[in-house]
Amino acid sequence: MDRTVVLITGCSSGIGLHLALRLASDPSQSFKVYATLRDLTAQGPLLEAAQARGCPPGSLETLQLDVRDADSIADARAHVTEGRVDVLVCNAGRGLVGPLEAHREGAVDSVLDVNLAGTVRMMQAFLPDMKRRRSGRILVTGSLGGLIGLPFNAVYCASKFAIEGLCESLAVVLQSFGVHVSVIECGPVRTAFPEKLEDGLGGILDRADAETRDLFSRYLSHFEQTFLEAAQDPEEVVE
Repeated sequence: MDRTVVLITGCSSGIGLHLALRLASDPSQSFKVYATLRDLTAQGPLLEAAQARGCPPGSLETLQLDVRDADSIADARAHVTEGRVDVLVCNAGRGLVGPLEAHREGAVDSVLDVNLAGTVRMMQAFLPDMKRRRSGRILVTGSLGGLIGLPFNAVYCASKFAIEGLCESLAVVLQSFGVHVSVIECGPVRTAFPEKLEDGLGGILDRADAETRDLFSRYLSHFEQTFLEAAQDPEEVVE
């Protein structure tokens, strides 16, 4: 019996890494997983975890894929030896927190390019074959921030609200082709995001006024406490 071919973006850590491991180590051995990363030098933790979990030979393969680059996506697709992808998981994402006026243009563009345009590029690359075969599933990592506007997350929430509209629109059309689209709306997930957030804040707050900086400081304290109390383990989200 042919295995289900799954391609996942953003597998260097977090949900992508854990989903790749969960499917590749499934006792049924019914999945072939292509775990993609923007930078293959970051694949060490994934490969070490795969070995520790006893993933069978041939169940997991890593590929370089940058969702910002259509050529990179096409190259990864060409390396899928089965010639098809049954399940596409659009998981690669980027956050951006802080006062809107403090964000540099490049940071805003990067979030929209990865979270929204990157998801569109992935769908454009893999949808035509799914439609031809009249079979396929697309899973997109959404967020609570795609359902409600979170303070100091304006650009991130804008990207995730856009994902909701994108997927709702596609889901209606693709039913006729036997292709199913789902958005996984995650709350706080225990990843390296808080540490990355703090590392990326240096200097930008100088561009905001004192009152806004004070509000943001209080928000960060609340966010960190909420994260500690409510964050799910990535394994829970995967299940």
